[in-house]
Amino acid sequence: MGQRKLGFWQWLAVAIVLPALKVLTKRRWYGLENLPPGGGVIVTPNHMSQFDPLLVAHPIYAAGRWPRFLAKASIWKIPFVGFMLRKTEQIPVERGSVEAVKSLDSLIEAIREGGVVVIYPEGTTTRDPQLWPMRGKTGAARLALVTGAPVVPMATWGAQQVHDVRTKKISLKPRRPVSVSIGEPVDLSRWRGEAPNRAVLERMTEQIQLATRDLLAELRQEPPPPALYEAPARRTPGPREQSA
Repeated sequence: MGQRKLGFWQWLAVAIVLPALKVLTKRRWYGLENLPPGGGVIVTPNHMSQFDPLLVAHPIYAAGRWPRFLAKASIWKIPFVGFMLRKTEQIPVERGSVEAVKSLDSLIEAIREGGVVVIYPEGTTTRDPQLWPMRGKTGAARLALVTGAPVVPMATWGAQQVHDVRTKKISLKPRRPVSVSIGEPVDLSRWRGEAPNRAVLERMTEQIQLATRDLLAELRQEPPPPALYEAPARRTPGPREQSA
């Protein structure tokens, strides 16, 4: 189904992760048919736990595709983890720097090679107390506008039972129920050909995040909040604090 031959390190990653996932989780997947079998695609999941990237990767791999995550460059500095991320073709990003431009170039190249690029629009785990998606950053929208690749929303639920960002607790109890829903590509056609200015990118990003929110509401079987969560701005230290 569009899967190119995997290299040694990719197979090793699968051999390490897949058995653990099968022990730790009891999985339900919905909408797998919405993931295109070939060609470049951008997948935009919600992010509620440090465990959920594995829940995102599993159905993509099962569909015959190889996921390439965009993630903070600091993770690449962790021994062994960084090595495996490089070998499995994941993509680091340095925010607010010249390196961020290089990351965008890497993403464009991955899409044009027919890859599945996974971008968390929130950029971090959600700060919403009820774990609903936040307003997103505009990277996925920019990539979609530049490449024309479809944006496929994805929602996961249950990762918080393994790692809860609110309490920092980790549970390795086996067979935790987890659910993943993959939606139809988000209709962004009204912005095709537009210049990637801030207003356009923010409207596209909101459309993407609302699609993910609605998928999550179906998994949770409860109505979603009327608006996306707005994360509180980080407080800038005053002169006294900076000089202390």
